[in-house]
Amino acid sequence: MGGLGGQPVGARATAARYALLPLRLFLGVTFVYAGIDKITDSTFLADSGNGSIGDLMRQVHDTAAIPWLIDQSLKDPSAFGYAIAYGELAVGLGTLVGLLSRLAAFGGAMISLSLWLTVSWQTEPYYYGNDLPYMFCWVPLALAGAPYWSLDALIRGRRHQPSESAW
Repeated sequence: MGGLGGQPVGARATAARYALLPLRLFLGVTFVYAGIDKITDSTFLADSGNGSIGDLMRQVHDTAAIPWLIDQSLKDPSAFGYAIAYGELAVGLGTLVGLLSRLAAFGGAMISLSLWLTVSWQTEPYYYGNDLPYMFCWVPLALAGAPYWSLDALIRGRRHQPSESAW
Protein backbone atom coordinates (compact mmCIF):
# COMPACT_ATOMS: atom_id res chain seq x y z
CA MET A 1 0.00 0.00 0.00
CA GLY A 2 1.11 3.49 -0.70
CA GLY A 3 1.23 6.33 1.75
CA LEU A 4 0.16 9.88 1.09
CA GLY A 5 0.72 10.89 -2.52
CA GLY A 6 1.37 7.29 -3.55
CA GLN A 7 4.69 7.17 -1.67
CA PRO A 8 5.71 3.68 -0.54
CA VAL A 9 5.51 2.86 3.15
CA GLY A 10 6.89 0.11 5.35
CA ALA A 11 9.10 -2.50 3.72
CA ARG A 12 8.57 -0.97 0.28
CA ALA A 13 9.78 2.40 1.54
CA THR A 14 12.86 0.81 3.09
CA ALA A 15 13.61 -1.08 -0.13
CA ALA A 16 13.20 2.11 -2.17
CA ARG A 17 15.42 4.04 0.23
CA TYR A 18 18.30 1.56 -0.02
CA ALA A 19 17.81 0.46 -3.65
CA LEU A 20 21.08 1.99 -4.85
CA LEU A 21 23.20 0.61 -2.02
CA PRO A 22 24.05 -2.73 -3.76
CA LEU A 23 25.04 -0.83 -6.91
CA ARG A 24 27.16 1.56 -4.86
CA LEU A 25 28.92 -1.32 -3.10
CA PHE A 26 29.54 -3.24 -6.33
CA LEU A 27 30.92 -0.26 -8.23
CA GLY A 28 32.95 0.96 -5.27
CA VAL A 29 34.59 -2.41 -4.63
CA THR A 30 35.15 -3.00 -8.36
CA PHE A 31 36.85 0.36 -8.92
CA VAL A 32 39.00 0.06 -5.77
CA TYR A 33 40.08 -3.40 -6.93
CA ALA A 34 40.75 -2.16 -10.48
CA GLY A 35 42.84 0.76 -9.20
CA ILE A 36 44.89 -1.37 -6.81
CA ASP A 37 45.34 -4.05 -9.47
CA LYS A 38 46.78 -1.49 -11.88
CA ILE A 39 48.96 0.29 -9.29
CA THR A 40 50.55 -2.98 -8.19
CA ASP A 41 51.13 -4.29 -11.73
CA SER A 42 54.46 -2.96 -13.00
CA THR A 43 53.82 -4.64 -16.35
CA PHE A 44 50.62 -2.63 -16.86
CA LEU A 45 52.25 0.66 -15.91
CA ALA A 46 55.13 0.28 -18.36
CA ASP A 47 55.43 2.41 -21.49
CA SER A 48 55.83 -0.69 -23.65
CA GLY A 49 55.92 -4.46 -23.49
CA ASN A 50 53.38 -7.26 -23.40
CA GLY A 51 50.48 -6.29 -21.12
CA SER A 52 51.53 -2.64 -20.78
CA ILE A 53 49.22 0.35 -21.01
CA GLY A 54 51.42 1.68 -23.80
CA ASP A 55 50.99 -1.41 -25.95
CA LEU A 56 47.27 -1.52 -25.21
CA MET A 57 46.85 2.08 -26.36
CA ARG A 58 48.85 1.43 -29.53
CA GLN A 59 46.72 -1.67 -30.28
CA VAL A 60 43.40 0.16 -30.02
CA HIS A 61 44.46 3.43 -31.68
CA ASP A 62 43.05 2.68 -35.12
CA THR A 63 39.73 1.31 -33.83
CA ALA A 64 39.01 3.90 -31.13
CA ALA A 65 36.11 6.32 -31.51
CA ILE A 66 38.36 9.15 -30.33
CA PRO A 67 41.95 8.39 -31.38
CA TRP A 68 42.92 11.87 -30.16
CA LEU A 69 42.58 10.59 -26.58
CA ILE A 70 44.83 7.65 -27.44
CA ASP A 71 47.38 10.09 -28.91
CA GLN A 72 47.33 12.04 -25.63
CA SER A 73 47.86 8.86 -23.59
CA LEU A 74 50.79 7.82 -25.77
CA LYS A 75 52.72 11.01 -24.91
CA ASP A 76 53.43 9.36 -21.53
CA PRO A 77 51.72 5.96 -21.25
CA SER A 78 53.00 5.28 -17.75
CA ALA A 79 51.62 8.59 -16.40
CA PHE A 80 48.33 7.87 -18.16
CA GLY A 81 48.23 4.42 -16.53
CA TYR A 82 48.84 5.94 -13.09
CA ALA A 83 46.14 8.57 -13.73
CA ILE A 84 43.60 5.87 -14.61
CA ALA A 85 44.63 3.70 -11.65
CA TYR A 86 44.53 6.50 -9.06
CA GLY A 87 41.33 7.84 -10.61
CA GLU A 88 39.67 4.45 -10.24
CA LEU A 89 40.92 4.18 -6.67
CA ALA A 90 39.62 7.64 -5.73
CA VAL A 91 36.26 6.99 -7.41
CA GLY A 92 35.93 3.61 -5.70
CA LEU A 93 36.83 4.87 -2.23
CA GLY A 94 34.60 7.94 -2.56
CA THR A 95 31.74 5.69 -3.64
CA LEU A 96 32.25 3.15 -0.86
CA VAL A 97 32.40 5.65 1.99
CA GLY A 98 29.94 8.03 0.34
CA LEU A 99 32.18 11.09 0.36
CA LEU A 100 31.57 13.54 -2.47
CA SER A 101 29.53 10.67 -3.85
CA ARG A 102 27.99 12.50 -6.80
CA LEU A 103 31.41 13.73 -7.90
CA ALA A 104 32.86 10.23 -7.45
CA ALA A 105 30.03 8.72 -9.52
CA PHE A 106 30.51 11.35 -12.21
CA GLY A 107 34.22 10.49 -12.24
CA GLY A 108 33.38 6.79 -12.54
CA ALA A 109 31.05 7.51 -15.44
CA MET A 110 33.72 9.57 -17.20
CA ILE A 111 36.38 6.87 -16.73
CA SER A 112 33.98 4.25 -18.07
CA LEU A 113 32.96 6.48 -20.99
CA SER A 114 36.58 7.16 -21.93
CA LEU A 115 37.41 3.45 -21.79
CA TRP A 116 34.39 2.65 -23.94
CA LEU A 117 35.33 5.27 -26.53
CA THR A 118 38.90 4.00 -26.68
CA VAL A 119 39.63 0.48 -25.48
CA SER A 120 36.29 -1.31 -25.93
CA TRP A 121 34.87 0.71 -28.84
CA GLN A 122 35.64 -2.05 -31.36
CA THR A 123 33.84 -4.75 -29.32
CA GLU A 124 31.09 -6.27 -31.45
CA PRO A 125 28.29 -6.53 -30.70
CA TYR A 126 28.58 -3.56 -28.34
CA TYR A 127 26.82 -5.36 -25.47
CA TYR A 128 29.77 -7.75 -25.13
CA GLY A 129 31.88 -4.87 -23.84
CA ASN A 130 31.57 -3.90 -20.19
CA ASP A 131 32.57 -0.22 -20.20
CA LEU A 132 29.27 1.08 -21.59
CA PRO A 133 27.12 -0.73 -18.98
CA TYR A 134 29.49 0.50 -16.24
CA MET A 135 29.00 4.05 -17.47
CA PHE A 136 25.23 3.70 -17.27
CA CYS A 137 25.49 2.09 -13.82
CA TRP A 138 27.25 5.21 -12.56
CA VAL A 139 24.47 7.55 -13.78
CA PRO A 140 21.89 6.78 -11.03
CA LEU A 141 24.57 7.30 -8.38
CA ALA A 142 25.62 10.58 -10.00
CA LEU A 143 21.99 11.73 -9.89
CA ALA A 144 21.06 10.45 -6.43
CA GLY A 145 24.37 10.56 -4.59
CA ALA A 146 24.66 8.47 -1.44
CA PRO A 147 21.87 9.71 0.83
CA TYR A 148 22.20 6.80 3.30
CA TRP A 149 25.11 5.06 5.02
CA SER A 150 27.57 7.65 3.80
CA LEU A 151 29.88 10.38 5.02
CA ASP A 152 27.87 12.78 2.84
CA ALA A 153 24.73 11.98 4.87
CA LEU A 154 26.63 12.26 8.16
CA ILE A 155 28.03 15.66 7.21
CA ARG A 156 24.64 16.84 5.93
CA GLY A 157 22.99 15.68 9.19
CA ARG A 158 25.50 17.56 11.32
CA ARG A 159 25.00 20.75 9.29
CA HIS A 160 21.23 20.64 9.85
CA GLN A 161 21.36 19.98 13.61
CA PRO A 162 20.92 23.04 15.79
CA SER A 163 24.25 24.00 17.28
CA GLU A 164 24.48 23.58 21.00
CA SER A 165 25.70 26.46 23.03
CA ALA A 166 28.76 25.90 25.15
CA TRP A 167 27.09 28.00 27.87
